Amino acid sequence: MTAIVRHESKGILSSAVEYGDTVYLAGITADDQKQDAKGQAAQILATIDRLLKACGSDKSKVLTATIWVSDIRNRPLMNEAWNAWTEGKNLPARACIESKMADPNCLVEIQVVAAK
Repeated sequence: MTAIVRHESKGILSSAVEYGDTVYLAGITADDQKQDAKGQAAQILATIDRLLKACGSDKSKVLTATIWVSDIRNRPLMNEAWNAWTEGKNLPARACIESKMADPNCLVEIQVVAAK
């Protein structure tokens, strides 16, 4: 039986879950929500890098990404951080959705699934 490994479990979720050769990340938000959408996205992507590394993966192995923006007009700024992070390589399947956030200061949330 394949083990399920949970990372940074607290409150209502685990930040990352490993199952077999797949890593599932929770929706990640920025710690400093005073930043604009680009700044928040850059923080989120750094957290994603850290979590993937802890699970034996990296951004080149991201299979899918779901991105929520509080206002679709934040998409271009978020994409600036996204494009710098991906460097146009190993692009995952992706969705970007406008959504009301639980915290009005949260402009971006990103969830990814990656292979190991």
